[in-house]
Amino acid sequence: MSHTIQIIAGLGNPGEKYENTLHNAGFWFIDDLALKYEGIFRYEKKFDLDFCKIEINGHAIWLIKPQSYINLSGRPIKSFLDYYQLKVNNLLVAQDEIDLPSGTTRLKTGGGHGGHNGIRDVIQHCGPDFFRLRLGVGHPGEKSKVIKYVLNPGSKKIESAIKKNINDAISVIPILMKDGFNEATKVLHTKE
Repeated sequence: MSHTIQIIAGLGNPGEKYENTLHNAGFWFIDDLALKYEGIFRYEKKFDLDFCKIEINGHAIWLIKPQSYINLSGRPIKSFLDYYQLKVNNLLVAQDEIDLPSGTTRLKTGGGHGGHNGIRDVIQHCGPDFFRLRLGVGHPGEKSKVIKYVLNPGSKKIESAIKKNINDAISVIPILMKDGFNEATKVLHTKE
């Protein structure tokens, strides 16, 4: 797998109603990354996503946020990749992850969707060979409560743990660009 990340997609739901919900952790990450590197988002109708371009240590990176609702994230991402002739193995997708406790962040490559419908849709449209940034949001304890849980804001404690996750993840992006996936993973996974 090529380690050159050229595009980072955050998963979330558009609109004020969902802005502070746990399912939008991927959007929070992208927004904070854009802020740090002075990217200004604009909406592109033909892809149905918000995007901007930033530069990290001389590397240009696209940041995108599909505006099609999280479960339909695949098509906007795929159309953007195709238009700019980017490969799926140059893609990093930031997502909320209920199978990790809040305060835990993991990088991984490829694999299944783990029950995440946004990731499921990205795999369906783009294949599985992209990098993932899994931002732990914790689990409500029962499967039947998951949807309500992720579509609501978290407690202050969970929210501050996710903010820490996001800051940790942002700090390893330059390492990911320069030294590759394994080095970035090592640094990120020892931050807890």
